[in-house]
Amino acid sequence: MSAPSAVSAPSAGPAASAGTPSFTSYVRQRGPVLLRTARSLTADPCDAEDLLQTALTKTYLAWERIEDHRALDGYVRRALINTRTSQWRKRRVDEFTCEELPEPEPRPGPDPAEQQAMRDAMWRAVMKLPARQRAMVVLRYYEDLSEAQTAEIMEVSVGTVKSAVSRALAKLREDPQLTADALDAAA
Repeated sequence: MSAPSAVSAPSAGPAASAGTPSFTSYVRQRGPVLLRTARSLTADPCDAEDLLQTALTKTYLAWERIEDHRALDGYVRRALINTRTSQWRKRRVDEFTCEELPEPEPRPGPDPAEQQAMRDAMWRAVMKLPARQRAMVVLRYYEDLSEAQTAEIMEVSVGTVKSAVSRALAKLREDPQLTADALDAAA
């Protein structure tokens, strides 16, 4: 399909005033340029022709409302871009029918009993910490507060929170009941 025949419009187009081109003459004159613009927006030449057809249809419907016919190319380009954007937003979902649904593969999940045992071991290790370090660890990791919030609650500086929590984590890493995996899961 070539650009001049891209739109099947009445030959005279909407009423044209003196000095303004008719829609048909505009498409004949500017069609190849507009088709190149449409091709730059899509990879498939057939899609580009469809895109131009849609944009020119929108232009035809608005022909009488367009005040400045010198800006027609800009109007059509905007219609091309808006139409292409709408196409991108309306993504197609391909559905395929099948006679039987495949069984989902079982996912090996963590054993809830092991998770609870690890939480218990972690809590026992936290309870061995000095009261101040324990409070900071609980605020930082169990209550999920920031260092600044923890410092405000404990009425200490942020640096004090950082160093105390660092020392507490070092003690927890040395606890024989905890493994490195347990600390990673808890943090």
